[in-house]
Amino acid sequence: MHARIWEEMVTIPTYTTGEPNANPMFFENRVYQGSSGRVYPYPIIETVGDTKTDQPYTAIFLENDYLKVMVLPELGGRIHRILDKTTGEDAVYYNEVIKPALVGLLGPWISGGIEFNWPQHHRPTTFMPVDYRTKEDTSNHSVSIQLHDIDRMHGTKSTATISLYDDKAYVEITGQLYNPTQFPQTFLWWANPAIAVNDHTQSIFPPDVHAVMDHGKRDVSTFPIATGIYYKHDYSDGVDISRYKNIPVPTSYMAYHSDYDFVGSYDHQKQTGILHVADHHISPGKKQWTWGSGDFGKAWDRNLTDENGPYIELMTGVFTDNQPDFTFLEPGEEKTFTQYFLPYKQAPRVINANKDLVLSLDEQRKLALYASSAASLRLTVTSSSEDVLVDKQIKLQVAECFETTLPEAAHTISLSTYDGERLLLSNIQNTEEAYDIPDPAKAIPTPKNIDTVEELYLAAVHLEQYRHATFRSEPYYQEALKRDPKDYRCTTGYGELLLKRGLFEKSESLFRSAIERATKHSPNPIDSKAYTLLGLSLFHQERFEEAYDAFYKAIWDGKQQEQGFLYLGILELRKKHYSEAAAFLEKSLIRNSHNLKTRDYLALAELQQGNRERAEELIRETLEIDPFDTLAHDLLADGETDRQDNTSVHDVCSLGSYRLLVLAGLYAEIGMYEKAFALLPQEGVTNPMVLYSKAHYSTDPKETESLLAQAESLEDSTYFPNTLDDLKILTSLASTHKNLWKVHYLLGTYWYDKREHERAKESWEQANKSNTEHAKTLRCLSLVYFNQEGDQERARLALERAFSLNSADDRLLYELDQLYKKCGREPEERKSLL
Repeated sequence: MHARIWEEMVTIPTYTTGEPNANPMFFENRVYQGSSGRVYPYPIIETVGDTKTDQPYTAIFLENDYLKVMVLPELGGRIHRILDKTTGEDAVYYNEVIKPALVGLLGPWISGGIEFNWPQHHRPTTFMPVDYRTKEDTSNHSVSIQLHDIDRMHGTKSTATISLYDDKAYVEITGQLYNPTQFPQTFLWWANPAIAVNDHTQSIFPPDVHAVMDHGKRDVSTFPIATGIYYKHDYSDGVDISRYKNIPVPTSYMAYHSDYDFVGSYDHQKQTGILHVADHHISPGKKQWTWGSGDFGKAWDRNLTDENGPYIELMTGVFTDNQPDFTFLEPGEEKTFTQYFLPYKQAPRVINANKDLVLSLDEQRKLALYASSAASLRLTVTSSSEDVLVDKQIKLQVAECFETTLPEAAHTISLSTYDGERLLLSNIQNTEEAYDIPDPAKAIPTPKNIDTVEELYLAAVHLEQYRHATFRSEPYYQEALKRDPKDYRCTTGYGELLLKRGLFEKSESLFRSAIERATKHSPNPIDSKAYTLLGLSLFHQERFEEAYDAFYKAIWDGKQQEQGFLYLGILELRKKHYSEAAAFLEKSLIRNSHNLKTRDYLALAELQQGNRERAEELIRETLEIDPFDTLAHDLLADGETDRQDNTSVHDVCSLGSYRLLVLAGLYAEIGMYEKAFALLPQEGVTNPMVLYSKAHYSTDPKETESLLAQAESLEDSTYFPNTLDDLKILTSLASTHKNLWKVHYLLGTYWYDKREHERAKESWEQANKSNTEHAKTLRCLSLVYFNQEGDQERARLALERAFSLNSADDRLLYELDQLYKKCGREPEERKSLL
């Protein structure tokens, strides 16, 4: 049959979760999966229930003759099930109940299926709905679902496209990662398939994997036979840790290195398994995680399912080989990749594979070829003495397996499969091959113990790149600048860090120092990034003419032309010079034709000049690149008011308040404040930032005051400010309205997250002056007093007052008890409070 796709309501027994906590959480030193466990600006959920009810979910099904795939957009867009119709077996762990446990970054997390982990491990939105759209493509005989998500922490976007083809027995996943922000951002991507396991299950790693490593490469073990202490367990007798049954304790291991494109799992009793295949040049990550086969692991099985038993996670990393191992996305940059998941059978010892063919050779010299696509091929096998052992033409249908037993021959053999003259797969088995076992990673020394400024700079970059949980980059920059106050790398890097936080004036002075050093001998430096960053700093200070000069100088450096021409175009748009803006934006587009922001602003400039045909062409091209681009949809709707088939942005993306604010901010950036104002609703609003932003964009003083009063009267929201737009709006309102207590409270949460603790304290104290009965402000002040100033008495008084105002807030009770503990309060006194 042809591949088909459809939407269907399904009912799944589901355990309840609590509501998101409206207290902002500042986990400054929390470690999560080897990197920072900070959650701000997201709220966390701290409770899960022990009762279950039948709950409806929107499921998307993709099916062909070989596979049936079920996707749940309401639960992070995970693949919930892959049924191999040729065997009747589930290829990934099918959990028949939604039973969350509090192991996710923000709380609830569920096991089973394939979870897409981005931009950090166990993605923040793993338990939240994502945007989606379905697609049927007759040109390549495929059906697809596209799943779209935005990370509020750093503003990056991802789209995962899951496809089935008419005549292929694999699932294709195409990933698209994009950075729409002004600054470099970091990410990792791990597809996380869960695999049902038993005593017959084995993880299938490539034959060149001889060493595996822990998170952060802190520990190392030989593989597959472990011979030492790993995860505090003694394997000194020599234990095969590729077997689930042999690992009694919670354990992660990641392949140290492999030149192969596959990793997978196999059930030797059922003779079925699943492989992940992707180009190892961009997908080096190969990992197994288990709760362990001991009592602890069995307890976690009960926590996460009712009847479906144990599982392992067989994670596959793209642009990453370890957790944490983050890669940069430059402003406007897109990274794309393709992964394949293919169920297979009758191939117990895979020695090589691609998306179409699996090659297996076991210790008894049984050779198997499994085809996930129809194949006509030639198999040749030669001994080390070049004697031909097998030379055979083979024709395989989809999901068919060829098996044979090789004749006795020399110890070393060569296997090759060909499609005509094209080599499909080959493998040389050589058990005498020598290999290295790497040393564990070493912690970065303290700044004073690092020898050179260059090493200090690289250490600072690494700590930011890897989102280190406990080390900060600032001391490394500061130590470097103490030794050389105008070092170009460190003034630029530290300035960019401060600029991202919103410290515009401080960053400006650092960029000017960088430029002074770079132009000491030549007015035309080899690297003009400092000019681009200076332009951004001045832009945010609304010193637009100075910014224009800085961006113009930046474009003398080809590496800066994408950003430089983009912001020159933005500055011309602000002046309503649409022809000049379009010329700059066209030049920016030459440097990166997939920069969505450049494309959208260029389309807007063309619309403003009346060039509707060119604008619509640009928009439609943009929506081919990213079907979920909100500004493109909004421009298309504006440009097609006379047509009946236009698609509203709201039809494609679930525009929550964050995305509305980002969209309004894009219009405000180019001076279209009336459009920004019109986009933001006033009725039914629960997020005060929407009303504060609307008030900021308003030109009517009475309307402004009404909006501000409405915002101040709202119940506490779980939306916390995080962007530079948020900062500028709150700062502007705070400077003109000292009595807007909620503005000052939210401004304090922004600054505390950026580790500007003194600024946060000033904002919260101002909020408390205007409203002495807001428990969350007092709770935040208690954090400052205790954690930053060491003032136990002020912290205690503030938190006690907060709890007296809202004794139903369990977070306040918990933190008050912890504060009493840290202050030496006797256990009996704490017990009486509890």
